[in-house]
Amino acid sequence: MRILDLLRMSSANLWKRKVRTLLTILGVVIGTASIVVMVSLGLGLNKATMEDIEQYGGLTTIEVREGRGDSSSYTTYSIGGGGSVTFSSDSGSSSSKDKVMRLDDAAVSLLESLDHVENVYPVLQLNIVAKYGQYVDDYMTIQGMTPEGLQALNIEIGDGKLPLDDKELQFFFGNRVAADFYNPRTYEYPYYDKGVFAVDFMKDSVFFIFDQDAYYASQNSGSSGRDGDSTTTPPKKYLIPTAGVEKQSEDGRYSANGYNVYCNLDALTATLKRVFRNKAIPGQPTTSNGKPYKDLFYSVLKVNVDDIDNMIAVQEQIQALGYEASSNIEWIESTQKQYANIQAMLGGIGAISLLVAAIGITNTMMMSIYERTKEIGVMKVLGCDMRNIQAMFLMEAADIGLVGGIVGLGISYLISMIINKVVAASGNMSSLSYIPLWLAGASVIFAVVIGMAAGYFPSKRAMKLSPLAAIRNE
Repeated sequence: MRILDLLRMSSANLWKRKVRTLLTILGVVIGTASIVVMVSLGLGLNKATMEDIEQYGGLTTIEVREGRGDSSSYTTYSIGGGGSVTFSSDSGSSSSKDKVMRLDDAAVSLLESLDHVENVYPVLQLNIVAKYGQYVDDYMTIQGMTPEGLQALNIEIGDGKLPLDDKELQFFFGNRVAADFYNPRTYEYPYYDKGVFAVDFMKDSVFFIFDQDAYYASQNSGSSGRDGDSTTTPPKKYLIPTAGVEKQSEDGRYSANGYNVYCNLDALTATLKRVFRNKAIPGQPTTSNGKPYKDLFYSVLKVNVDDIDNMIAVQEQIQALGYEASSNIEWIESTQKQYANIQAMLGGIGAISLLVAAIGITNTMMMSIYERTKEIGVMKVLGCDMRNIQAMFLMEAADIGLVGGIVGLGISYLISMIINKVVAASGNMSSLSYIPLWLAGASVIFAVVIGMAAGYFPSKRAMKLSPLAAIRNE
């Protein structure tokens, strides 16, 4: 018997018993929809978490800070350009002669030479004071980066451009920097109190004070500039051009760059050396006699790894060199395990509904066999192959699973859309339910497999019926 004949006969048999078939399919629809929606909630939570991690720090980014290496176990490694760098291979020592592992160009070259490291972006960070009229932001974070590092941030520009030119110091402001301006006399925050920004960086002239310590000292000395018998001179203010600002997010969510101010690394370095001539720059180390070093050291090195699977190995290599290294990999692994358990639990709850549907398919097929006993007997007497009889019943069960799976998947997408709209309206997150293509395909295939599995034993019973007994059956 041809496959087309089997398909035609199985479809016709199901159509003869419309009500029973529809009720059985309804059970598969409910079961499929339950599994897909339940699993999609777990996937949605995991996806939202991964997106947040990627936005706030990255999935494959390691932040390296200065550390200490045991001076008794230093090894010299050659780097590009014929130079060399000395680093520790034992970061576990607690010797009193530990050497501070500074972040400089040699460290950048060393980390770039490690396996699975794609690139290393140095960051020079410091806090300054910004003033506009009666408003002030006394803890503004400035980050100087290379042009490649600035472009790698993938900042969505709202106005202006990134400060890639190293000839003049220009600032690029995150979309939430203006929210931190307040009136120091009344402690009024215009953005948080009235929902308006106190300053427009593209239009207003904002003054910046690089010597934050001197600013606080002048504020504490009183309006007359005197604190007892000593006088504190207010630090110099600088007018720095604005290169651009980050685009405001439509959903009101904060971005990873929202509260930072970015600028060109070389331009910032030149400005700091000019402002703090022969003085220690805030955040920079000094010699034993309190004098600044000739060159500036970086605050952080951002190391980008080629794949998330290599994160732990690279991080351990960096730590073995004597540096402090941190990333989101531990949190990622813990989160993924947690969400995997949630998905398994939710999927198990949905599977109960599909199990009930499988019992319904088995019952439907058994009833069909009892009602078609004589038909089966006639087919056997006429010489029909036993495997064709079994295939016909298996095909009927598969049809029920296929139709129920497709309809259930459609309902799942509808429920998922409703859930995401409700969640988005609440403002907590953009989406909660996520149905990837593999889940959609797997749900339909699973429904078909469950249908065929439920119809297997009834089909075996149909094969074992005695032809003569079946013909005599009334």
